[in-house]
Amino acid sequence: MHAPPAQAADPRRRCLVTGGAGFIGSHLTDHLLALGHDVTVIDDLSTGRRENLADAMAGRSGPGRLRFIEATVSAALAALGPGERFDMVFHLAAAVGVKRVLERPIESVETNVHETSALLRFVASRPPASDGSRHAATLVASSSEVYGKGARTPFAEDDDCVLGPTTASRWSYACSKALDEYLALAYHRQHGVPVVVARLFNTVGPRQVGDYGMVLPAFVAAALAGRPLRVYGDGRQSRCFCDVRDVAPALPALLVCPAAHGLVVNVGSDDEITIEDLALRVIGVLGSASAVERVPYAHAYAPGFEDLRRRVPDLSRLRRTIGFRPRHDLDRTILDLAASLAPPGAPAPGRRVTA
Repeated sequence: MHAPPAQAADPRRRCLVTGGAGFIGSHLTDHLLALGHDVTVIDDLSTGRRENLADAMAGRSGPGRLRFIEATVSAALAALGPGERFDMVFHLAAAVGVKRVLERPIESVETNVHETSALLRFVASRPPASDGSRHAATLVASSSEVYGKGARTPFAEDDDCVLGPTTASRWSYACSKALDEYLALAYHRQHGVPVVVARLFNTVGPRQVGDYGMVLPAFVAAALAGRPLRVYGDGRQSRCFCDVRDVAPALPALLVCPAAHGLVVNVGSDDEITIEDLALRVIGVLGSASAVERVPYAHAYAPGFEDLRRRVPDLSRLRRTIGFRPRHDLDRTILDLAASLAPPGAPAPGRRVTA
């Protein structure tokens, strides 16, 4: 279980969530509103969805107040008044998904680096708060992709990162997120911004869609429709999946933990499963008649595409700082994700639940 979040007992805070209409961002927004904080969401809706914030906009997420700005991060921040200041900033806006990165490599790199730079400049330029703090505590969401090919497993935050050649655009996303991390840590060292970099590992759950290459929602959607579940390669590559409803509370818990400031922290689960076994798990949990279909990487992406065999985080730092323990098991996540993808009025999918 999580350690009790320190911010729950704090007075109302002003929070900024970039990418707040996205999958993870909307769950984080709901969590912050439930704690009674006021939240400003910036999202250009390029991959985020307004309906993800339906509960928040209707006031059903909690006593906090929500303001939504539809714009890029840099444009929205430039339009804010010179005295506008936030207590906590969560930067989740980014290009997402391997498929999108391969299809739009220029946009992906420029979005990740330019918008992160604009966000950090904004935080560093704000006037001091009434409580005397110089800068807003800022969390920059990064990705396990930064580890690249990985020097060893499990991945620890201070391990070497091994990327492929620049001629393979598959690695451009990892490089751009690494630059985001360098920028965030530089602002911590040079300007005293209390920064935490969260390297997220395969976050999954309700509201996630498979449009950009996300494996679990793609599997669940196929199983619900009775289509084959497409497993790339030999299916023996393994990943660790963590429910977004465990990840979202961990982010503010990290941000209010002084011991985490200036650090990179892996956030996720270390419960490993192969992609083939994940497909079979989805079929079993949902009671689907779908089959598993193997697809060569060259057909799914491009010739020469490289995928990591294992991606497993070392969670020692996360557990040490906030006592993190996931509460949602994979079967529960699959069922709740399926319910969020099913048409309105459809019967509840699945035939069994793991307590």
